[in-house]
Amino acid sequence: MALERSAKTHEQNKLSVWIAAVVVGILIVVIMVACAGLLKRLHRNNERIEELEAEIVYEEQRAVDIEEYRQYTKTREYIEEVAREKLGLVYDGEVIFKEGSSD
Repeated sequence: MALERSAKTHEQNKLSVWIAAVVVGILIVVIMVACAGLLKRLHRNNERIEELEAEIVYEEQRAVDIEEYRQYTKTREYIEEVAREKLGLVYDGEVIFKEGSSD
């Protein structure tokens, strides 16, 4: 009778170990799948970070260019340029030659 209990307990222990091994195996697979998804997401996020850093550099340079242009628009040279191009103004005594057709 003691032998039967021992054999039964041994069988139950084997079954318990087998079930535990299956559960651990399933957990490992689930963790690996989740990890793969996270790695893919990490890669996409790193690419996005690089894109945004490049955009920041571009926008900073653009801000510098705009500031330089703003300073240029305050100069006499710019005012004269706009007056000549858009308003057609000239200095006193200045002669302007325009191309014309010889028809």
